Amino acid sequence: MEEKKNQARVTNTTITRNIYDLSNMTDNVYETVAMLSKRANQIAVEEKKELHKKIEEFASTIDTMEEIFENREQIEVVRHFEQMPKPTLEATQEYLSGQLWYHNPAKDSLETQKLEAMENEVLEEQSEK
Repeated sequence: MEEKKNQARVTNTTITRNIYDLSNMTDNVYETVAMLSKRANQIAVEEKKELHKKIEEFASTIDTMEEIFENREQIEVVRHFEQMPKPTLEATQEYLSGQLWYHNPAKDSLETQKLEAMENEVLEEQSEK
């Protein structure tokens, strides 16, 4: 997972992109945006779980004021997560590098219906002969 984040870290700047070029895989701009937003949400959830797991290591039952203000290790962990690239950048990088898998069940069912209709037409034509 760390290797993936390093690839996205390279593109941790704002880049103007042509959204129509991004929609090559789906042939629909809105599906592309929906796909990228779903992947970004998945990445954000993974990062949140990882952050909470690391912060739990520092949890103690009795907190004194000194511990709250002087826990440098915990501050470093939080800074590390703050400096990571945004999930949307990571999702876009994965999409551009071909690492995302896309599946739209609605399109699949429409294509299946079209194929079945074509098969039925062919069968009807054959039965008429």
